[in-house]
Amino acid sequence: MTSPQRTPDWLLERILLGELPPEELAAARARLESEPEGLARLAALEAHTRATLERLPAERVAREVDARFRRGAERRATRPAWLTPAMGLVPVLAALALFMVVKPASGPSAGVEAPVAGWDTETTRSKGLKPKLEVHRQRGQADEALQDGARAAPGDVVQLAYVAAGRAHGVILSVDGRGAVTLHAPEHGARAAALSPSGTQRLPGAYELDDAPGFERFFLVTSDAPFEVQPVVEAARRLGASAGADTASLMLPEGLTQVSFTLQKKE
Repeated sequence: MTSPQRTPDWLLERILLGELPPEELAAARARLESEPEGLARLAALEAHTRATLERLPAERVAREVDARFRRGAERRATRPAWLTPAMGLVPVLAALALFMVVKPASGPSAGVEAPVAGWDTETTRSKGLKPKLEVHRQRGQADEALQDGARAAPGDVVQLAYVAAGRAHGVILSVDGRGAVTLHAPEHGARAAALSPSGTQRLPGAYELDDAPGFERFFLVTSDAPFEVQPVVEAARRLGASAGADTASLMLPEGLTQVSFTLQKKE
């Protein structure tokens, strides 16, 4: 009997980072579970990645990757000692993928994280690796994945999920058409919640939409470093009191990035 083909390292990395579409991710995990030591390999990669991230300062990695981006084909950089093959190629690539590369802004574009107040840059990561929010509407025993801008109605019950893309800390909140702000994560405490760095993570509770008119807009605010919740809540309250609450970005302290997801309320 032929044994299952071993999952390649590149696919193992994508499973860890949650980089595949849901159907492909489920199939890849099923394949991994069917092979001897498959889940053990995944656990070892995650442990190695975490250890690498803890060992390497984020500023050092960001500087190195940014320098290589700018040099491009003009000059081949000397490989630093901490990127030697002895460390294992895939874990190092997975670790590096979790850091952001900053380059000069060239104007807004679809699918790019909203700019943060005080930054004259846009934040870019490896393909498929940026924080995002997902919203699912509950329909009986099933749920429906909604698209940004989807129509919703008072009484709809939705569940939020996030992809941290390597960010370690985050706040999730919403602003409605009346300007009311609701904090979804963390549930308690003054500090941002600790985020799971990879994969799609659902919040434990569901949220029922009220009769506030116009829209319900959800924000995921993230950082590699711990930060306070209150400035984010205050920024959301200021936004809720403004005329552009359904489209404008939160005015946040430097070092924080944001993505949003809007539901349009039926009149």
